[in-house]
Amino acid sequence: MKYRVLANDGIAEVAKQKMIDAGLEVVTDKIEQDRLNTELNGFDALIVRSATKVRKDLIDLCPNLKFIGRAGVGMDNIDVEYARGIGRMVANTPAASSQSVAELVFAHLFGMARFLHHSNRAMPISGDIDFKVLKKNFSAGIELRGKTLGIIGFGRIGQAVARMALGLGMNVMPFKLDHDEVKIDIDFFKIKDAAMTITVATDPYEELLAKSDFITLHVPSVNKPVLGKSEFSQMKDGVCIVNTSRGGVVDEEELLIALNNGKVKHAALDVFENEPTPKKELLHHPNISLSPHIGASTLEAQHRIGLEMADRVIDFFKNL
Repeated sequence: MKYRVLANDGIAEVAKQKMIDAGLEVVTDKIEQDRLNTELNGFDALIVRSATKVRKDLIDLCPNLKFIGRAGVGMDNIDVEYARGIGRMVANTPAASSQSVAELVFAHLFGMARFLHHSNRAMPISGDIDFKVLKKNFSAGIELRGKTLGIIGFGRIGQAVARMALGLGMNVMPFKLDHDEVKIDIDFFKIKDAAMTITVATDPYEELLAKSDFITLHVPSVNKPVLGKSEFSQMKDGVCIVNTSRGGVVDEEELLIALNNGKVKHAALDVFENEPTPKKELLHHPNISLSPHIGASTLEAQHRIGLEMADRVIDFFKNL
């Protein structure tokens, strides 16, 4: 029997071919959400990213569906507990995108530290460019070295961020609910036998909020914001915020207030509460650095994500 796999939000070609070579039929033609309830039951496995929603009602309509895969980390677009409770296999790829997300964090951090998001907006629209004025406006940048980076959520991505921060000479203040300390492999030295392991102590949440120059979030989807009015009030003036985790973990209304009163100097947002239509106030705010939910969207990450998911699918059907 040839099992059928629908990769509804796409998958790396190398991963598709790997599943085909293992004897699976793989379809990558997009089926729109409102048509899945009639067409999905012709497949044994469904692989999604963040666009396709796999809720209880859809799962109930597809008794032939045996495997649901999330090509990425967060699974808030899947009713995971329900699916597993009725015997469906649900899997994700938690390790594959950590490096890419962490590098996007630092792309935003470097940009904010040197006002790149300002200068990229100002220079093309300034008409006859007055370099003296622009240079004066954008010459108060800072170095990241020696600054304190608060990391809320210290799983694989948070730890990847910490590695980069330590390599730059930053102080890291991680927060994780269930660990007092975490061992991190420092593997960016490309010299034989130069890798090392360091132990990083996690910090009390209130201390992280009070002492961090920059705060980055790496937590799953939550019922209420992790950063809201109370948390902003505890931060030092001029803090910078980065959110590449999930829309909703930062209260966007309170963030706008904090930006407008100077509590927050800059913010970087890759995710938003109302994707794909974020608040216009966020999109047009001069002190927000923007990207359109691309944390894991590098060629390397998609290659790793695809292969990791392909292995999960192949192993599952091989053991049936």
